[in-house]
Amino acid sequence: MNLTEVILAQGSNDGMPLYDGFAAQAFLSFDLMEIDMADVQISNSQTPIPSSERVFGFRDQSALWFSLGVGLLVMQAGASLLPGLSPQEAFWAILLGSVIGSGVLAVVARLGQESGLSSGGIITTAFGSELGQIPVLANVVQLVGWAAFEIIIMRDGSLAVIKQSTGIDTPMMSIGLTLVWGGILMVLMTGSMTSLVRRFLSRIGLPLVIASLLWLSYVFVTATSAKGWGAFWSQTGTGDTGFWGGVDLVIAMPVSWLPLVADYSRFGRSKEGATNSTFIGYVIANIWCYALGALIVFNQPSDDLVTGLLLAQGGLIALTLIVLDELDNGYGDLHSGAVSTESLLGGFSLKTRGIVLSALALLLALILSALSESTSQLVTQFLTILSSIFVPLFGVILARYVAIRHAAVHAVATPTIEAGALIAWAVGFVLYQVAANLYPDWGSALPSLIISFAVAKILPQRSA
Repeated sequence: MNLTEVILAQGSNDGMPLYDGFAAQAFLSFDLMEIDMADVQISNSQTPIPSSERVFGFRDQSALWFSLGVGLLVMQAGASLLPGLSPQEAFWAILLGSVIGSGVLAVVARLGQESGLSSGGIITTAFGSELGQIPVLANVVQLVGWAAFEIIIMRDGSLAVIKQSTGIDTPMMSIGLTLVWGGILMVLMTGSMTSLVRRFLSRIGLPLVIASLLWLSYVFVTATSAKGWGAFWSQTGTGDTGFWGGVDLVIAMPVSWLPLVADYSRFGRSKEGATNSTFIGYVIANIWCYALGALIVFNQPSDDLVTGLLLAQGGLIALTLIVLDELDNGYGDLHSGAVSTESLLGGFSLKTRGIVLSALALLLALILSALSESTSQLVTQFLTILSSIFVPLFGVILARYVAIRHAAVHAVATPTIEAGALIAWAVGFVLYQVAANLYPDWGSALPSLIISFAVAKILPQRSA
């Protein structure tokens, strides 16, 4: 599924069961109308959208968040859990971290639907119209960073596929493919995708990606069975990663989507549909991809997860499909970044802002490629930095949930600076850094989230 059209299902039903909703969306005919997200986003991002624009049902959002939860970067994060953790520890870290992270993601999705605000609107309502620009800018920076990583991972996957198929591998091809994928994202931001391509990506792309995940799961589960599950589960970790540090790494992936989720859930028809579809779609994808990454690195030990995929039976086709699915992640990052920059660059159109951000992401991808050859190490460091910023940020937002919803529904004026929110955010950020650097085995995300939530609850809120 590609976000260029973020799909509207005709006659979709928020109350329908998971199999009839999500599976039908993924595998059956997708009787869909095509709408470009840039066309839907006609309301000011700082004000609630009208009910007439709230058109997404359970099927739309569950398929959307499953698609966004699938990716090579997620598998790489899963692979990085081993051998620091034992397989048993990694399993429970993946399960616990996915449920917690996806749960927080779903609650913020609910807030987006109830308030009708974009992510930027929610942040500025919580922190103040002026102070809120700081976390909004941080959000834009991280979205450009994620888009750059998506370009790099699509480039690396393409290089591996071409090398495996033709034996060709040159430095100029690396640069060329970086430019190609960056250029494709730039074109997507113009909304000029043809109907044929959109229909292909929405009706066929997601089912093929699911099929590739099923195939890879079969291959690596079979390979693990051949080696013996007893041997797999009895492995001990090196201890380089503590259990709660592993949970932090798993939580980090859904947390990275927190600043985006409201940009899409605000178009949901019901709060229940937005909440349940976001949680179910994302938690399945996150658990699946993290676990698959761990199985891949166990069976095909390599510093490069892409190489491990290629060595699998049928891996070439599966990798190609997953690389194509990365496009919607990159588009989602850039679209939300363009929406968030409305308060910063309101004089430019959404399309123009999207093109500018895609150009910045391409430039950053080229720079990162020149500075480091280890994408997985960069991603891990990036996730840690993002978590330290956005975990306490959304702890504050969750604490002010009722106030944010009330301000949006009743058009209450927002103060320029909300000092209590800033203090709570700062306390959570400092705690995260202290825990991560001095007590890594204790974990950082949950203590930071709880403390920032508690401090924001205690401190009074200003009125405009």
